[in-house]
Amino acid sequence: MRPDHRRTAIADEAARIMQEQGLRDFRSAKEKAGSRLGLEDRGALPTNVEIEQAIAERNRIFRPDEHEEIVDTLRRAALEVMHALAEFDPRLVGPVLAGSATEHSTIDLHLFSDAPESVGSALAALGLPARAVEQRLRTRRDDSELFPGYRFRRDGLEFCALVFRERGRGNAPLSAVDGRPMRRATGRDVAALIEARAAQRPPTST
Repeated sequence: MRPDHRRTAIADEAARIMQEQGLRDFRSAKEKAGSRLGLEDRGALPTNVEIEQAIAERNRIFRPDEHEEIVDTLRRAALEVMHALAEFDPRLVGPVLAGSATEHSTIDLHLFSDAPESVGSALAALGLPARAVEQRLRTRRDDSELFPGYRFRRDGLEFCALVFRERGRGNAPLSAVDGRPMRRATGRDVAALIEARAAQRPPTST
């Protein structure tokens, strides 16, 4: 199999694994895909962008209507929590914002506060028991930083809210997909995405 065909095959299999198993780590998905296909040559591994494109293609081909409904549900849930945590100027990031989320996806939020524990107190006041976590993100090409945050569930959906310093609004960490600063969306942005999707739907017949 030619190198470009190997890359495509691994990207497709990694996309399937990430969708069906809810795996979030691109590297693990690539390694599993290569092992299953007997294509473990590291020189043939696809980029994270290629896997994201394969996920989008699978969604388009195999379940376009179901996928749109899943993304809408997750975005609406994100918006409700963002409104509840408005004091922390929340931003939506990750697959739910990008539109590549599956039913296994976590709703990723970035919050801003110089006192991370205040986020935990706010979640408790909302009746949302949360577990404190830390997540390492790349802040520059050759540098990374641990950020505090909380994982919690609401209405059966998983959330991860990382807390950044107040001055961190303009310095988004780098995306694991393409290495560029993460796209962050305000509540207004998310509402606009939901409204735009609703406007694109064909009217229901009566």
